[in-house]
Amino acid sequence: MTDWVRVIVQTPFIQKLEALVPQHSLVGESTFFTTEQFPWALELEENWTVIQKELEQVFEHVNELPNFQDIMPRQQRISPDDGWKTYYFCAFGFVAQKNCDRCPETWKLIQHIPGLKVAFFSILSPGKHIPLHCGKHKGLIRYHLGLKIPEPRQQCQIEVGGTIAHWENGKSLIFDDTYPHQVWNNTDGYRAILFLDIARPLRFPLSLVNWIVSQILAFSPLAQEAKANYQAWEKRFGQRGEN
Repeated sequence: MTDWVRVIVQTPFIQKLEALVPQHSLVGESTFFTTEQFPWALELEENWTVIQKELEQVFEHVNELPNFQDIMPRQQRISPDDGWKTYYFCAFGFVAQKNCDRCPETWKLIQHIPGLKVAFFSILSPGKHIPLHCGKHKGLIRYHLGLKIPEPRQQCQIEVGGTIAHWENGKSLIFDDTYPHQVWNNTDGYRAILFLDIARPLRFPLSLVNWIVSQILAFSPLAQEAKANYQAWEKRFGQRGEN
């Protein structure tokens, strides 16, 4: 959780509203959720090989992709090395259009997901561990779609709220990231997923408040810094002859 997000969501007014989220949540309050609660996830699962094919094209340039903390420098605490690569499609109102153009079928599948806030390919190097951390904003739900899951699968896992789960190719993992969570890739291969943050379905008026918080985040210095960092990477990447 970055300083700016923490400032926004930990103001007394927002904190009081956050406490109301569980009772206004249209998907309840849980560590993990099901695809039945998020029907659009079924279309992603049905088309996972289409997304995987575009990921493989991106993966040819894996060493040139930005690290998570290259885009979001304040995340250096949980990932200070080169073990977490990213390929962004969008983040809080900003669309990485050239990345989307390189993966048109993936972008077509995700761009109309209700409440989509953040989308990127998340790629973990062999041996990578993301330590225990947690989000602070109950208004978001985290989604993962397994695209490149190395074996042995039991050695590639995520713990959320004390429960261990494993990714599967073509299968969804949906969870509340405000529960403490950590990730391990204790294999010799890369782990790659489609990573989404979506607005939690809420009853009015919490749905309106959630939308307002997202708008604040979109115009915050945090978001502008991330946008500038992405654009700097895109310029360097394009200069290497990528179309």
